[in-house]
Amino acid sequence: MQTIVGGGVLVIGLALAAGAISIPSAAGYGGVGPNFLPWVVAISLIGCGAMIVREALTGGFRAMEEPSGAEHAYWPAFAWVSAGLLSNAALITTIGFILSCTLCYVLAVQGLRRASGQDASHPRGMAIDVFTGAAIAAPVYWAFTQFLGINLPGLTSTGWL
Repeated sequence: MQTIVGGGVLVIGLALAAGAISIPSAAGYGGVGPNFLPWVVAISLIGCGAMIVREALTGGFRAMEEPSGAEHAYWPAFAWVSAGLLSNAALITTIGFILSCTLCYVLAVQGLRRASGQDASHPRGMAIDVFTGAAIAAPVYWAFTQFLGINLPGLTSTGWL
């Protein structure tokens, strides 16, 4: 199984490298072209895939600890995280990037907390999750819209919310 995973990572890296060949390499503002990042990711994946295959073929992951956690998947947590991702995709153009990403964060954290056995229904914890989600989403939104000039869906046309 470890060899298959390593081979899969290697194939994905090679496919990304094949796609990166068709991206123009003309240097832009920062001195690197649009194909720079795809090549970095492709080379990293190829290297990681090769190391995983090598490790698997030379005896596997010998020093690994036994996996922690439950023996079976906790499906309610999967449902919470999936609801967060799907709601983000469905609502991003309606309520804007910041609010949809905040909602995605809150739902995902609810699922992860429930999976680890924590009390996820406490109002104070929910308020902290909303604040943290907004504190992550807002600077990302502002960095993309104000500094990089990339249009993300917002609530207003000002570019700040």
